[in-house]
This record gives sequence, structure tokens and C-alpha cells, in this order.
Amino acid sequence: MLKISKLSADRLDLELSGALDREAMQAGLDDLIEQSKDITHGKMLYKVLDFEMPTMGALAVELRQMPKLFGLINKFDKCAVLSDVAWIRTVAEIEGAVIPSFEIKSFPLSAAAAAEHWLDGQIKEDGGEEADENFPV
Repeated sequence: MLKISKLSADRLDLELSGALDREAMQAGLDDLIEQSKDITHGKMLYKVLDFEMPTMGALAVELRQMPKLFGLINKFDKCAVLSDVAWIRTVAEIEGAVIPSFEIKSFPLSAAAAAEHWLDGQIKEDGGEEADENFPV
């Protein structure tokens, strides 16, 4: 199942669990494209709960939609990926390194709060917290 939720004008949450067949992939990607159409400088939280390889039909749908999916990248600035599968987190970070102007940072599922803070700009790249208070002059 691929569930898409639009939390605000600039935020989408995606949740993936289990295997996707052709119909589920088509519905999920159509929903993603529709809910992304008015987003600029967006943020995305992508939660992978229970990954199973998609069916061949689902992969064919994804390949067919690839031009539209590449167009979505320009609508988003940041994506936090939550997964307990190490190789998914690694692949996400590699994608973030090779896609210009699109930051991707991965977190284990237990670090959902840290992912939210990072998306909101409350955690710097070095892992430190952003100061929420004024410093004395």
C-alpha cells in the first residue's frame, strides 16, 4: 500500500507498506502527482514500514510515470526517509547526494521526531539543534 497525505501547502507524507501491484502503484503515483501539483519548496516525509519488492506490473507503471516523477523533484527541497531497512536508508542518502537542490536525509523508524525536526529546520546538518532562543549580546 502506498498512502499519500497532504499535511499542509508545502508538505506531503508518504507511507509504504507491503508489496505494490500494478493497480496499487498506479493509484499511489496518480495520487502523488495530483497532491503535488501546487507545491513549491516542499517537504516530504517518506515512511517505509514493511518493504517488499513491487510486482513487475508495478515496476512497469513506475517506469511509465518516470517523466512526471522527475518533474516532481523540482517541487520539493527536502525529504526525510524513515525506514528500519539499512539499505533503503543508504540508497535514499545516495539519491540525495546526486540530485541537485533536493536534500534527502534518512532516519530509522524510531527517530520520527528527529526526522520531523530536520524537515522543519530545527536540526542542522551537523546534528546540532538550531537555537530557538536569543543569545545575550
